[in-house]
Amino acid sequence: LSLHDALPIYYGSMKEVVRRRYKRLAEEGSGLPDLIITDGGVGQMNVVKEVVHGEMNLDVAVAGLAKDNRHRTNELLYGDPAQVIGLKTSSDLFKVLTHMQDEVHRFAIQFHRDKRSKRALHSELDNIAGIGPSSKALLLKELKTIKRIKLADIQALINVLGPAKGMLVWNHFHLEENGENGEK
Repeated sequence: LSLHDALPIYYGSMKEVVRRRYKRLAEEGSGLPDLIITDGGVGQMNVVKEVVHGEMNLDVAVAGLAKDNRHRTNELLYGDPAQVIGLKTSSDLFKVLTHMQDEVHRFAIQFHRDKRSKRALHSELDNIAGIGPSSKALLLKELKTIKRIKLADIQALINVLGPAKGMLVWNHFHLEENGENGEK
């Protein structure tokens, strides 16, 4: 996927996020901000303006924090058309803006890490009715991986979990997989 092909997807996702956020604020009767600062240049500013000004007809100013070719924030953009606002990179305002930007990045990265971590903790064992966290832990302690649990014979599963739960796990991976229970 080239950058040219990815931009419509990226901008479409950005529009959806902005639309949902400000639609919810409007529906709740919450106050609107005086200023929206985008993490990006003219392209991102235009996407926000298209939704906030064009679709929702909201009177909220939009600014952007643009980066240089080394991905370092180097300018503040504001207005329509966007103009560079002269700020020294050593000024207190510039430091506050870049600190806000860093916090947004940190939050987004942590959010996605947490999301991946939760997905990683979910396993096919969670889909077996009657197999709870302690049974799952026992299976993984003894057999180490989901693949080894799937390949285990019925006696090995019974040895770990007992007859009833051992049968549940074996049936899940063998009978249902082959359509013998009319499922899957």
